[in-house]
Amino acid sequence: MAEMEDSKAKSSSGSLFFNRSFTMNSTAVAESNSPKFHLLFNSPSSLNRAASISRFYNSFDSVKGKVKKLCNLFESAKSSSSPSNLASPKETSPKVVLRPSKSIAYSSSFSLSFNNSSIRLPGTEDRIVVYLTSLRGIRRTYEDCYAVKMIFRGFRVWVDERDISMDAAYKKELQSVLKEKTVSLPQVFIKGKYVGGADVIKSMFEVGELAKILDGFPRRQPGFVCQACGDVRFVPCWNCSGSRKVFDEDEELPKRCLECNENGLIRCPDCCS
Repeated sequence: MAEMEDSKAKSSSGSLFFNRSFTMNSTAVAESNSPKFHLLFNSPSSLNRAASISRFYNSFDSVKGKVKKLCNLFESAKSSSSPSNLASPKETSPKVVLRPSKSIAYSSSFSLSFNNSSIRLPGTEDRIVVYLTSLRGIRRTYEDCYAVKMIFRGFRVWVDERDISMDAAYKKELQSVLKEKTVSLPQVFIKGKYVGGADVIKSMFEVGELAKILDGFPRRQPGFVCQACGDVRFVPCWNCSGSRKVFDEDEELPKRCLECNENGLIRCPDCCS
């Protein structure tokens, strides 16, 4: 009796296990057939994913097509440049005309203009004369004057700098030589011949023509500075001490000093003699 009861209990527990598994499977099938499951797979997000995947494959196909077109273009270019497709030796190639470079053309034009200059500054055949200003009233003019002065200083040649702001007589002298009332600064004369302004000097320096023209001039020591004037080219008048007036003992009246300019200055006797 006890064995029969145990067998009945086991069979009942086994039937319960099978019933549970059946109910679980049936519920899963029911859930899969439910409208929620259909909504999950038919939602807009799943449709967008499918559309994006199709677009990716379409773009990939278009890229492949472009690559094929490029390959065909290169293959056609190679075939056209092959020896069989080259022009026959009877066909003459166009003649190539060699022109001088810009620097060579500039240097030749500068040398011609320098040698054929009709404007001369008498008494300066052995020196370099630069008319400039040390005032900074007009910034562009001052920068041009300073640039030209530094170019010549780099060659270590002595330059007769004639500052019109220190002596108005230099301005009148330049106007009479150039025969113009309004003159721009700086203006350069080399060996008594008129060269030009800042643009001309800069261009000659860049192409190397200025170094050829200055080849015969004596060189100063590096860092040389006049001890009397400090390379200003002017010193106070020794006769009137820069006051521009001297006392006449005969007439017992002050008179205008005749040895200095309107600023009471004279040319430096050490570096400008």
